Order: sequence, then structure tokens, then C-alpha cells
Amino acid sequence: MLVALAGGVGGARLLSGLVQVADPGDVVAVVNTGDDLTLHGLHISPDIDTVVYTLAGLHNRATGWGVATESWTVMAELETLGGETWFRLGDRDLATHLYRTQRLGEGVPLHQVTAEIARARGIGVRILPMSDDPVRTHLVLAEDAGDLPAGTEVPFQTYFVSLRHAVPVRSVRFDGATRARPAPGVLEAIGEAETVIVCPSNPVVSVGPILAVPGVRDALIARREQVVAVSPIVAGAALKGPADRLLEELGHTSSVVGVARVYAEWVGTLVIDEQDADVADAVEAEGVHAVVAPAVMTNPEIAASLAAVVLDAPR
Repeated sequence: MLVALAGGVGGARLLSGLVQVADPGDVVAVVNTGDDLTLHGLHISPDIDTVVYTLAGLHNRATGWGVATESWTVMAELETLGGETWFRLGDRDLATHLYRTQRLGEGVPLHQVTAEIARARGIGVRILPMSDDPVRTHLVLAEDAGDLPAGTEVPFQTYFVSLRHAVPVRSVRFDGATRARPAPGVLEAIGEAETVIVCPSNPVVSVGPILAVPGVRDALIARREQVVAVSPIVAGAALKGPADRLLEELGHTSSVVGVARVYAEWVGTLVIDEQDADVADAVEAEGVHAVVAPAVMTNPEIAASLAAVVLDAPR
């Protein structure tokens, strides 16, 4: 069994490579739900949906999120009515949220609803939310943002979409994490996995919420030598999103060495891109084994090649 901790586009891309070199039925994806939100009365799980759409071949390659060949009739009508349209939901995407919300309203837990959606899309990977319980990522702004003064705590999607992640952050909090439990199967999968893969997802707001669920970090520490992470930072910068800025704003270093330092307690091996080969020894000095390989997934072939490297990486 292979377990992948995933969030956002980086997680989805590595998973798409992993299923090219491993049996999808042997893969368990534990996906961040700290980004989840309720909007228009609908429960939206952006990271789960990005993973589902990518593995189903439905994703929008240009944006990295949403469904390809999407239409926007509902959003256009909602805009005409003066409704909220800052968080764009395409017509095909809305069907997913309608189904999820209906099933959750019927008392079905999120992990089961996610399995139903994945099965309907023909996905062989077992996709698990990190928890069935609500855990929500909140960020405290370090500077004023329009009508929001410095010190205001905002939900993740307000920071990421509405504010376009352009405002410095003072701190991050995972609301509800202390009360949450790992979704059924999460801890068992980590404990039984041949390799646990940490996708090149944002360490702060994609991987961080998963670690905040009680029991997950301890389970990973117990398997540390089998845990392989792919750095989301290449040559000091994030390939997509605000990971580099968030690391620096929260007192870390935006580099593969900084990632190694953040992950060292529970990650045994870090795969770094060839552009960072010159600092592999510095990664090793943090107590994390460094493996150098092409790690920028610009096409499916590189994603598959990277996945193969990850599977061979544990010492």
C-alpha cells in the first residue's frame, strides 16, 4: 500500500504520476480539507475535488482547478441577481457540490461521500478526507487589506481567492483541529503503508492541516524512515501559490533546506529538484536524506518519472 498526503494542484499532479507507475488500487490519498467552505448553502471541498477531477481526467490544465470544458451559466445568472460570485463555481463543478451537500445532509460522513464521488468518476485510488470533522484553516493578516485591518483573522478562501493571497500573514490557526478525529482508515493506512508520500503541497496550509488532526503526526513519526516528501519549493520559490511567502512570513526559510527543517521530525527523505542539487548536503545536515531528481511536473511523463523516484527513495 502507498499513502499520499495531498493538497492542491501539487498533490493532484503527483498523484496523477503515481497512478502511472503503481496500481491505483494500492494507493490511498489523504487529502486536506482545511480549505473546505460553505457557500450558497453548499459544502465545497476544493482539494478533494482537484484530486478527483485530475485523476478522472476532467481537470482544467490551464488553471489547475475546476473542470475542463466548463460553462458558467449559473454564475452569470447569480451575478445578475447580485449574489456572491467571488468564488467561481462552474456548472459541472456545481453538480459535485450539490451531490456532496445532499448526502452530508442525509447523515452520510464525508469519507463515504468522497468514496461515492470517486467511484462515480471511475477512480481506483482510495481518496480519504483527513477528517470527517470540520477543520478550517484561518489566517491572521499582518497588514491592512481594504476594509480588513491588520490582525483580522480570515478563512483560507478569503485569503487565497478574495485577497488573492497578496496580504502578508502573521499566523495560521486550524480551527476545530483539536476536536477532530482522523477519518476512518487514515491512521491504519499510514501504519501499513510501504511508503508514505508527502506531495509537493504547501507545507503551511495544505500539509499543516493534515498534521494538525490528532494522531496523524505521531503516526508519521513512527514511520519516519518510510516517509518521502517532494519539496514544493524549487530554487527558493514556490512553483504555484504562496508557499514561499507563507514560510518566510511565519519565520521559516523559503528553500529546500527550510522545507527539510520544517519536516525533519517526521520525514526521512526529501526529493529536491536538480536546481537545488548544490544544497543537498545542507538538507542532509538537517537529518533528512536528500534525493535529487527532476521535480517540476510540467507534463504527465515527468510526473510519472518523479513518482517512480519517490517510490525508490526510502533508505
